[in-house]
Amino acid sequence: MIVREDAPGDKRLVAYVVPSGVDGDGGDGLAGQVRKHAAVRLPDYLVPSAVVVLDRLPLTPNGKLDKIALPAPVYTGTGGRGPSTVVEEILCGLFAEVLRVESVGPEDDFFTLGGYSLLAVRLASEIQAVLGTELDITEVFETPTPAGLAARLEGREEK
Repeated sequence: MIVREDAPGDKRLVAYVVPSGVDGDGGDGLAGQVRKHAAVRLPDYLVPSAVVVLDRLPLTPNGKLDKIALPAPVYTGTGGRGPSTVVEEILCGLFAEVLRVESVGPEDDFFTLGGYSLLAVRLASEIQAVLGTELDITEVFETPTPAGLAARLEGREEK
């Protein structure tokens, strides 16, 4: 794992893994398994925001890890359905802004897209500022999708 700062002031912990064996269980499946495994065993701040699966680790001519040659992780949403309410649409935009990704769908998970605890605090603050509603940081952890948070927030308005 290394700390990457691909955007100024946005440091993220990224894990690079090389699958062993010939079963070919690489790609998104392995990355998800690594994140889940880490989340169960490590404190939140040590869980990588992204897992990049490689065929092999890049090495310098001296045989050491070439950190500069490691690829940047790509954080992308699932591209599923579009927002169905105005609140969902606003939340999708705020998620994308805080995560520094192009777009976020209503069912996309904040933490799967590279979110971590400090970004969750920033997200809760942005939601409070834009929507004018109180949002506890634990709600982001309990309901980490724009659709889930929208349902929670819209449920409050009806009470």
